[in-house]
Amino acid sequence: MSIFEFARRYAALFLGAALAPLAAGCVTVRPEQRAILADPVMQFQGDPREAAQRQHVLENREGSFGGSSVQGGGCGCN
Repeated sequence: MSIFEFARRYAALFLGAALAPLAAGCVTVRPEQRAILADPVMQFQGDPREAAQRQHVLENREGSFGGSSVQGGGCGCN
């Protein structure tokens, strides 16, 4: 067995081992299960301060607001 055949076999083995978890992550969800998964309790909210900062940046960039805070200009200064 040459070094190239040896490297090719182990490269194929490594590639197969690396792709196996990706194939196992595919799941089909039935329509009746989607209502359970879309429950607001299942939503990830994260840090409230970060969400407020993100909303502030979005409002300034868009030049509008979504009814959750005061109206600001597009320059970022309130």
